Amino acid sequence: MFNKTAWLGAGATLGMLYYNIAIRSPRLAFAGGFSPTVGVGGHFSGGGWGVLLRKYGLAADNVIDARIVDVNGRILNRNSMGEDLFWAIRGGGGASFGVILAWKVLLVDIPERVTVFTIYRDLEHNATQLVHRWQYVAPNFEEDLFLRVVASRNTTSDGKMTISAAFNSVFLGGTDRLLAVMQEKFPELGLVRDDCIEMSWIQSILYNVGFPIDSLEPLLDRFQPNVGYYKGKSDYVEEPVPESGFEGIWKRFYEPAAKEAQILLTPYGGEMANISDNATPFPHRAGYLYKMHHMVFWDAKDANNADKYICWIRRLYSYVTPYVSQFPRGAYFNYRDLDIGVNNNEGPISVETARVWGEKYFNTNFDRLVQVKTRVDPENFFRDEQSIPPQPSSPPTTTTVNWERGHIYKIIFMRNMILSGRFLKYACFDLIS
Repeated sequence: MFNKTAWLGAGATLGMLYYNIAIRSPRLAFAGGFSPTVGVGGHFSGGGWGVLLRKYGLAADNVIDARIVDVNGRILNRNSMGEDLFWAIRGGGGASFGVILAWKVLLVDIPERVTVFTIYRDLEHNATQLVHRWQYVAPNFEEDLFLRVVASRNTTSDGKMTISAAFNSVFLGGTDRLLAVMQEKFPELGLVRDDCIEMSWIQSILYNVGFPIDSLEPLLDRFQPNVGYYKGKSDYVEEPVPESGFEGIWKRFYEPAAKEAQILLTPYGGEMANISDNATPFPHRAGYLYKMHHMVFWDAKDANNADKYICWIRRLYSYVTPYVSQFPRGAYFNYRDLDIGVNNNEGPISVETARVWGEKYFNTNFDRLVQVKTRVDPENFFRDEQSIPPQPSSPPTTTTVNWERGHIYKIIFMRNMILSGRFLKYACFDLIS
């Protein structure tokens, strides 16, 4: 029997976490994201989604303790920091509140074998109709089935420009049961046995990032070889987008700047609908069908033309406005987007200025985050363009301004240790047998 928890340092990556779980047990996993190079510190503190979100929720939903250095230089755990601060750092962005050193996470049960498939359909093979139908079925599948869509521009065999929709799935079970579910719920996709591959859970992680599945070592590589640029934006969808809406998206994908653009549709439902929208700062739960992630990429050699790509994705974002959530128009904090608003540069940060972007990320949870910030960091030592501001207070006294230098140096030392990778050796994984 394994103790189903793990402590890991904030400098660890998801790949390190997945590797260390896999070498200890094939029946345990963590409900985190796809990319093994993503650092756990930001991933957990901003929410963190992956293929298990419909079964077990977000990464932040499975964090059970943490160690943080506060503005006074104290190292606090869940008990000493209190439940309000512990709530805030699990989806509200840890960098607004202190320097997080480590996380304790709950591991989840998975079967020894899972089934994966990726099916491509272009416009000539009903991609638009299938994506439209996907909206109705994917959020309502049983929790063991995760089926996302990645759409991008492609070329047909005869050289014609088209849109390709990749239906990518991980199913927590065998092929026979998956085929039965798909035949009942989504027969239009035409899934057949030859499309399905059974493998271990950890192999499915490798499969979904395009790595060979016969070695775990690539999970430990912290560096991505690709050099380039990227701009992303996010939305949440509450009502199915009509086919005409997708046709308008595809039309924009034919523009020159969209050569390397993608739109990723991530289904919700399942456990995501069962967790309260204020259980953590992440509010996008029941009532949301799926998340849209708009992406555009360009090469380093094209860096001088960045405006072309950024303007393109802003136009796409404007186009989808009628089809996505409103009042506020939701966004995902871990896809940080300065287009939706930033804090003022001079003087005390205005709560109302921050509310413009804050409610998009956190909805009504923004006010509670401000309350926590006001209590734990009233002078706003931890701040950036989209950090949670404290409520304004009276002018600081000399005593307030002159914090003990040792506390400030201690915070900076901890931060630099994390950034330099020194805390990687603290990425120990307590899977106690």
